This record gives sequence, structure tokens and C-alpha cells, in this order.
Amino acid sequence: MSIPAPDLAAPDMVRTLARGASLHPVWRNGLGGVTFRTGDGRFIKYGPLHAETAMAAEAERLRWALRFTRVPEVIEVGKDGTHEWLVTHALDGRSAVDPRWLTEPATAVRAVGEGLRALHDALPVADCPFDWSVRSRVSHAAARGIRLPVALQQGPPVDRLVVCHGDACCPNTLLGDHGGWLAHVDLGALGVADRWADIAVAAMSTEWNYGPGWEGVLLEAYDIAPDEERLAFYRDLWNAT
Repeated sequence: MSIPAPDLAAPDMVRTLARGASLHPVWRNGLGGVTFRTGDGRFIKYGPLHAETAMAAEAERLRWALRFTRVPEVIEVGKDGTHEWLVTHALDGRSAVDPRWLTEPATAVRAVGEGLRALHDALPVADCPFDWSVRSRVSHAAARGIRLPVALQQGPPVDRLVVCHGDACCPNTLLGDHGGWLAHVDLGALGVADRWADIAVAAMSTEWNYGPGWEGVLLEAYDIAPDEERLAFYRDLWNAT
């Protein structure tokens, strides 16, 4: 995941979706997709079709989650034979890895931890139709031809079932100007799972984005003591799939 060059040319479909508005590339994901911000306050997420997640599925999850917490509002979603796209209203705030917050990692990491806890507390497990359990992830990996070791096919006993974000890396939390968490984005894998499935990824991503030594700050902000077994298992599962 990276920030693309500011002069990156927009694909024809993105220009069509922009309907004459200016386009500014803001994010490139690991699957080859790029997100553009339009001059009239929208985000256009565009990328190749992918077996693991689909933007139509993300749109469905966003519409569900919007009933309970702050996430982008879907405007339209679609696909053709090779690519797909998702258009949402822009939210105020900046990613936790915006250049401003990279210079204030203590503020950013605390906001990510507090925001993740708030998300888990807000989304109702009983009402959630989406699954992100270990069994589901192992099944999806097998469908994509990934053979996981036996040690990753069954997780530790569940600590607490929540509706997980599904990609709780730091960039997917938005912060307000005051430094507190504001909203969450990129919920394409949202589903019910042990909360450590999200916590482990969020903690791991603090090192990717801010350098070593921030995991403890994130766990403290979430208000949970370290659980090395669950942290290790869910990190390994994430990296393997």
C-alpha cells in the first residue's frame, strides 16, 4: 500500500465516474487498485477484479455499518469484465498515516486503538450477516489455492466475538483535526470474528507505519492487556492469507 504519484493518469472509467470533476490520486492498494478523490467531494475506488474481496461486497458492508457507526456513504458500485469500482461520499478527516499524523505517532496510534475499540463496541454481532471467522478465512484461502499449515486452520479459543473491521491497519482509521478518531474506511472484509483478529493486525501495522515500539500504546488505547498467543496466531494468519 502506498501513496501514488500526484500526476498518475486516471483510467477512462474513473474519468467517466468523475463526471467532469477534478481527480487527485490518494491511495494505491496491494491488489493494484487506486483510489482517487474528486474535486466535488467523492472518492472513487477502482481496481482489478479480485477473488478475495469485491467492491460490491464492500458496498453491502458499508451500508450495513453506516446504521451504527461513521463510515463512507455509498453512491454507486459497479464492474465490467476486468475491473470494479466503488464511489462514496468523502468524509472529513485524514488517514492516520497522513503526513500530518506521521509526525505525531503517539496521537495517531492512540486514535487508532480507541477507534477500533469504539467500532467493536458499536457494531452488533447478533445483527451482522457477515463472517470473518478463522473457518471462513481458511475456506476462502483454499478457494484461492492457498494451502495453510495445520497450525493456522484453527485459532485459539475465542476471547470476545465482535464485528471486526477486517483490515484494521492504521491507514483505515480517519482522524479529525483534534487528533481523535473520526471514522473507518475500507471495510471490504468486515465480519464477525474474535476481536484479536483485528487487534493483531492493527498492532502489527503500527510498526509498518510509525516504526517499532508503538504496539503497547495501541493496546493501552484499546484498553486490553497483551495476549501473545492470540497476537501471534492472527498475525500469522493475516500474513499467510
